[in-house]
Amino acid sequence: MAAAFGDTRGLAFLLSAGVVAEFIAKDASSPQTAEINIRKRAGTLMKWVHIGQVEAAFFVLIAAVIDKRNRWPIVAGGVLSMVITEGQYQHAKAAGLAAMGPETEQY
Repeated sequence: MAAAFGDTRGLAFLLSAGVVAEFIAKDASSPQTAEINIRKRAGTLMKWVHIGQVEAAFFVLIAAVIDKRNRWPIVAGGVLSMVITEGQYQHAKAAGLAAMGPETEQY
């Protein structure tokens, strides 16, 4: 629909941000679950967040190379989503380690 109006930069930005979030979520669960169960996940959580970021960056880069017209919105959406997600998981880790609430995972 936006293409009919001649501008797809906003869509490219949102798509790039969404792709980053999807890759990281696929690799690292969720900040809420990480916070609740951080005592069991602390050793590997950020490893998987960073693996998701590398994976996402690879796809964002490919999209930016292919779509020259929307290159900067694609890159901006991807980078912004990576920064926000990094902050969310860092906060989840710190808050979970500081809290003494019950965990939901037993093993």
